[in-house]
Amino acid sequence: MRDGASPKRVLLPFSVMCVGYFMALLDIQIVASSLASIGGGLSAGRDQISWVQTAYLIAEIIVVPLSGWLTRLCSTRWLFAGSALGFTVASLLCGMAWNMQSMIVFRALQGLLGASMIPTVYTTAFHYFQGHRRLIASAVIGVLASLAPALGPVVGGLITDTLGWRWLFMINLIPGLCVAIGVALLVDVDRADAGEARHADYPGIVLMALGLGTLEYVLEDGARWNWFSDATIRTCAMVSAVSAVLFVIRSLSFATPVVDLRALRNRNFLIACLLSLVTGVGVFSTIYLTPLFLGYVRDFSAWQTGIAVAATGIASLAGVPLYVVLGRRVDLRWLMLGGLISFGLATWQFSFITHDWGGRQLLVPQILRGLPQIFVVAPAITLGLGALPAERLKYASGLFNMMRNLGGAIGIAVSGAILNDQTNRHFMMIAGTLTPSNQAMDQVLHGITTRLAPVLGSAHASHQAALRWLYATAYREASTMAFADAFRAIMLMFMLVTPLVLLLRKANAPVEPG
Repeated sequence: MRDGASPKRVLLPFSVMCVGYFMALLDIQIVASSLASIGGGLSAGRDQISWVQTAYLIAEIIVVPLSGWLTRLCSTRWLFAGSALGFTVASLLCGMAWNMQSMIVFRALQGLLGASMIPTVYTTAFHYFQGHRRLIASAVIGVLASLAPALGPVVGGLITDTLGWRWLFMINLIPGLCVAIGVALLVDVDRADAGEARHADYPGIVLMALGLGTLEYVLEDGARWNWFSDATIRTCAMVSAVSAVLFVIRSLSFATPVVDLRALRNRNFLIACLLSLVTGVGVFSTIYLTPLFLGYVRDFSAWQTGIAVAATGIASLAGVPLYVVLGRRVDLRWLMLGGLISFGLATWQFSFITHDWGGRQLLVPQILRGLPQIFVVAPAITLGLGALPAERLKYASGLFNMMRNLGGAIGIAVSGAILNDQTNRHFMMIAGTLTPSNQAMDQVLHGITTRLAPVLGSAHASHQAALRWLYATAYREASTMAFADAFRAIMLMFMLVTPLVLLLRKANAPVEPG
């Protein structure tokens, strides 16, 4: 803590802000185990469901990098309090959604209004804490960042099965209001500067929003429309690329850009951002894929899915005290290296998934994925943001957090594309073997037809039922193989980026203030 600061004036406001931070992250994945229920309730198809998560993520991505400028404009207190209040109102609207289109709009609004709670916690932690306490604060933020996505499906499954899916959003109302009021009363970090509105890089804001929004559309709907054979996809890809180039040029030439790209000249910060991007892909895509597999292949209920993936959250919590102890004694680079290797090993084990996997088979891979998350996230905060001067933290923390959320959006979209393409590919391969010359298939169909004939009353009806079973079985196996392909792609990505840790500069040992 800062010199002369009492625990009440530091720990209490920081704790209230951490609750808001946790809520904003939790709501990304709280719908993960309930996607089928939400889709059914809103009469949405499987190809639309991922937008319940993606709309939230892409809205967050657009606003998170603006948090530095918004903090200067509004002050930390009022930006965070307003963000918490807006998040609460948007949660109410999500709970009242009447179709998938309204849900997507309200989820985007929820991410848009609540996004500023995420990076503001980082800069506040560096303001409030010094020395070894900063390591502990980073660990707290890191475990919340890891725990929220892991607990989301568990909490969401329980709420959906007991109260209904609309309560996934209604549950935010009371804590959201408490956070808004608590931050308004307790937090006093800086002062608002209305003059920032006159000097803002509004063209840069438009270019960033346009580039990220069209990129996400291309990633999300590209597979459905056969990628660049579709005119809309081609146009959006071109708009995204041009906007990105112009945004980079604008940010590097404007005196006060909305995103501090110049901070990327710091090697530690650049590598930390890249690793944050990959961590976002790994964390969000694996938590997206696992409940989806359990819901559609295993036909698990929301609560069964939540229980099956609970091991990740438990393992994440167990890693916190271990990280705090080791973080004081071991080079953070080695802790991060071990965490990335363990995460990659977990996705490698996921790649052996079969159609009968449940909680027992998922246990070890989830522990290997959950336990090291704090070892991946917290060192990136300390080594990346800690390497920057204090005056750059507000703008740089937005970029750092954007990379993780962008990784999550890309991971979910690409995972969905892999599932779509590879399921069709594997199904065609399997169907190609199911010909009249396949004696094993004929024997199975004959056996099913014979057993069903007395029940259905005719050989024709029982034969049709047997064919439907064969189709469903082939599609189930094709889907399972596609899930394995998606996990394998994540594993390869971790293999490629893990050596970057060796390029990080060693962090200076924390020194107690005063």
